[in-house]
Amino acid sequence: MIELKSKEEVEEIRKACRIVAETLQILKESCKSGITTKELDAVAEAHIRERGGYPAFLGYRGYPAALCASVNDGIIHGIPDDRKLKEGDIVSFDIGVKLNGFHGDADLTGSVGSIDTEAEKLMRVTEEALFKGLEQAKVGNRLLDISHAIQNHAEANSFSVVRQFVGHGIGRELHEEPQIPNFGKPHRGPRLVEGMVLCIEPMVNQGTSEVKILEDGWTALTADGKLSAHFEHCVAITKSGPDILTRA
Repeated sequence: MIELKSKEEVEEIRKACRIVAETLQILKESCKSGITTKELDAVAEAHIRERGGYPAFLGYRGYPAALCASVNDGIIHGIPDDRKLKEGDIVSFDIGVKLNGFHGDADLTGSVGSIDTEAEKLMRVTEEALFKGLEQAKVGNRLLDISHAIQNHAEANSFSVVRQFVGHGIGRELHEEPQIPNFGKPHRGPRLVEGMVLCIEPMVNQGTSEVKILEDGWTALTADGKLSAHFEHCVAITKSGPDILTRA
């Protein structure tokens, strides 16, 4: 069941999302050659706690860190470790925050120094696909209008969308209904109404859309070893249009 939020509840979610947005900007600025993803995890957790929040991913279904950091061919759920980032890497940072009983969640892909033109294009197109989806997040549309807009933009640029992982609703729980795939036919799915709060998160690959999961049970990589990018915003559906709660 899709749980609609009151205006007061949306404002509580916004507070959690503000900490998420701050944390992502700090991570983006800290993403330099020689730093490890474990060190970045510590940076993220410290800021979240300093702002009075709790790192929502830590302990969630057994996940061992505050941050998901997916490097290069990593799609999602990369566990921070002692691997040092190097010039030319791209890294997707996924952060969740719980504050006053409500959650925020967002992701961005950052780069370490200079990256090649294909990696730059992948990141740009993935972020554009997110905003194409967000444009459809308005009262009266159908859920898969969001999905179709994302898929259409990614594939028009010769990339593929990951089908194994999806966006989701959010509120008192980190993951709520509905699930939001990054592919699909338009004019299908639940009608979008005021009070829905959604996490829209395209994951876009250079090559195949296929995924492989490592033995840790979390880390998802592209099956062909090519790059992947991931961007996510949390958005409230309102009568005046999409209200992006995790905007920096």
